[in-house]
Amino acid sequence: MDQLTKGANAPLTASRVTLTVDVPAPADLSALLVTESGRVRSDADFVFYNQPTGPGVRCVQPSAGQPWRVEVDLAAVPAEIHAVRLVTSLDDASSTFGRVGQPVARVTDDAGTPLAAFTMTDLATESIVVALELYRRAGAWKVRAVGQGYAGGLADLVTDHGVSVEDTPPPAVAAPVAVPVAAPVATPTAAAPPAPPAPMPAAAPPPAPVAPAPQPPTADAAGAGEVRLTKARPVNLSKGQRVSLVKDGGVALTMIRMGLGWDPVRKRGMFGSREVEIDLDASAILFAGKDPVDVAFYNNLRTRDGSVQHTGDNRTGDGEGDDETILIDLTRVPVHVTDVMLVVTSYEGHTFEQVQNAFCRLVDHTTGAELARYTLAGGMPFTAMLMARVYRQGPTWKLQAVGEGMQARTPMETVPSLARYVG
Repeated sequence: MDQLTKGANAPLTASRVTLTVDVPAPADLSALLVTESGRVRSDADFVFYNQPTGPGVRCVQPSAGQPWRVEVDLAAVPAEIHAVRLVTSLDDASSTFGRVGQPVARVTDDAGTPLAAFTMTDLATESIVVALELYRRAGAWKVRAVGQGYAGGLADLVTDHGVSVEDTPPPAVAAPVAVPVAAPVATPTAAAPPAPPAPMPAAAPPPAPVAPAPQPPTADAAGAGEVRLTKARPVNLSKGQRVSLVKDGGVALTMIRMGLGWDPVRKRGMFGSREVEIDLDASAILFAGKDPVDVAFYNNLRTRDGSVQHTGDNRTGDGEGDDETILIDLTRVPVHVTDVMLVVTSYEGHTFEQVQNAFCRLVDHTTGAELARYTLAGGMPFTAMLMARVYRQGPTWKLQAVGEGMQARTPMETVPSLARYVG
């Protein structure tokens, strides 16, 4: 394998190659097909997520643990195309490679054999970079390490290559905020600031309410205090608040369902928009004091004693209602277990800055009634989140809304950070 430095080149020994770029942050991959002039023939020569195929070139989104990749059949690239340029761009256009770390571009053949690699070392303020180019020389194909960044982002790069862009700037998107949710609720909705109401004619009657208002906190619920569950009136929890898992009349809950959900980010660019699939995973980690003793998650759907059950993996956040659900039979949780930590982790490294409408809700599994809901207000630069904890206090169980972030991609990677929340 050739280890390239900036500006260096090497011959390609395969006619079908795969190009990838390792980036220590969420990023896209695309390709430009350019002539001898260094410009595209038309917008069709820009291959990216909304236009994933071009002549001899295919852009493939991540799936089944595979990264973004660009597959090139050099024999099928039109004769007037001089070079295929590989482009990587950060999902967060306000970030830079100097902040997240330097990318590494790789070329492999059809069998996965490494042919060339190029580690970029001098990127600073750039959010997009031409990493490599495959180019023709004397009737053969070669690869060159480019490493040319564009501080002006995608607009500078595509303009430089002759691609037309939309004139209309993308609309501003409001950050997600916690909002009251009427009962019963099946589908989380994006929380956007309401428009000012239009003046109503004096004779018009006021609109009738469509559902009972959420229960306000009780007198002892200020800040991180405790609220009470009331039949048919779900509680909207704030970060740190606690709720006793006892229904009206002092009847303790026995079987609860924790529904966790999120929405895919709608990403708008100059060439259209798409939903960025976010593979989040909900998990329940059981602690005895400070020690983790069991876990229910996508690879282990039931704890050894059967008290906690995960109902299955959702890889995208798509669909209505809860994306993943965890059932907890409080009567079967072993006596030595003190805490059940409800964690959401981002398997592919997307941060919660890129997740919309993340929520955790408590449902009485016997009746199906929603009892409480905690909606994450705003995104945070973490790949994991402790959404809530279910814990013992004397003879009763309680729920606390937590909403604290940490860096982890799998449930077990969260354990060192969770220890400070138990007990």
